[in-house]
Amino acid sequence: MKIGKYKLTVVNTGYFRLDGGAMFGIIPKALWKNSNPPDEQNKIKLATRNLLLEDGKRKILVDTGMGIKWGTKSKYIYEIDQEEYSIEKSLGKLNLKPEDVTDVILTHLHFDHTGGSTKLENNKLIPTFPNATYYVQKENYEWGVNPSDRDRGSYIKDNFVPLMEEGVLKFINGEEMFDDEIQFLVVKGHTFGQQLLKISDSSNTILYCCDLLPTTSHIPVPYVMGYDLQPLETVAEKKIILPMAVKENWKLFFEHDPETVLATVSQTEKGFKVNEKFTSL
Repeated sequence: MKIGKYKLTVVNTGYFRLDGGAMFGIIPKALWKNSNPPDEQNKIKLATRNLLLEDGKRKILVDTGMGIKWGTKSKYIYEIDQEEYSIEKSLGKLNLKPEDVTDVILTHLHFDHTGGSTKLENNKLIPTFPNATYYVQKENYEWGVNPSDRDRGSYIKDNFVPLMEEGVLKFINGEEMFDDEIQFLVVKGHTFGQQLLKISDSSNTILYCCDLLPTTSHIPVPYVMGYDLQPLETVAEKKIILPMAVKENWKLFFEHDPETVLATVSQTEKGFKVNEKFTSL
C-alpha cells in the first residue's frame, strides 16, 4: 500500500499472551471468549505488529515490539513467541538491516511497544537501530521514568533510558505534524502521552491505533482494557475518534490483533462495529 510519498509495509515482530480479563476490563468473558479464545490460564494470543514507511530516503519504523532481552521466567509468563517473527528476521525478509532504519516513532514506552528499541552488546545497552532518531511524546517519557506503582511493570527503563543517554531520543510535544502525511494524535486514557499516527493523503487514511484499540474486539466503546490508567478517558477518546473513522472511511491498523491488520468501522443503533477486515495492507 502507498499513502502519499510513503510505501507502507507490515513488520511482524512476534506474538505474546496476556490475561484475557485484563485485556477486556469489565467486559464479561462470555462476550469475548469466542473472538479471542483463552487458553487454560485465561491468556489470549496477541501480536506485536509494527509498520515500516519508506519514501526512497527515509525508512521509518513505528514501534519495535517486545525485543529479545527477556529472561526465561518472563518468556514463560508472557509466552513470547519469536520463532518465526522478530525485528531482525522481518527486516531481513525485506532485505533490510537495523542500520538501514532512519527513524523510529514510538507510540509509547510500554515494553511491548519499545522492547526492541535497545539491545545488549558487550554487556552494554545500545540502540538497536544505530543510525536512527527515535521519537516519543515528552509527556510519555516523563511518565515512563517515574511511573506509578500501578504501571511500573509496563515501563522497563532498559528499553528507553539508553536512547536518551545516547542522544538519539527526540521529544514530540502534543499533536504535531511529523510531515505532510503523518500527524500525531495524543490520547491519555491508556497511559499519559500515547501518540496515535494518522497517515493520510487526499484519498486514503490509516490510523495506527496502538493501545487505544489494540484489537478489532476493542472497537465497541465499552471494551476498554483493565491496564488503562484512565478508562473513562479512553471511552471519551473512542467516542471522538471512531465517528471520524466512520465518516472519513479510515482504515484502522491494529498492533495487537493476532489475525487482522486493518479494518474499517461502521456505526449502528447499537454502537460501533467492524465493517470490513483486511489481513494485509
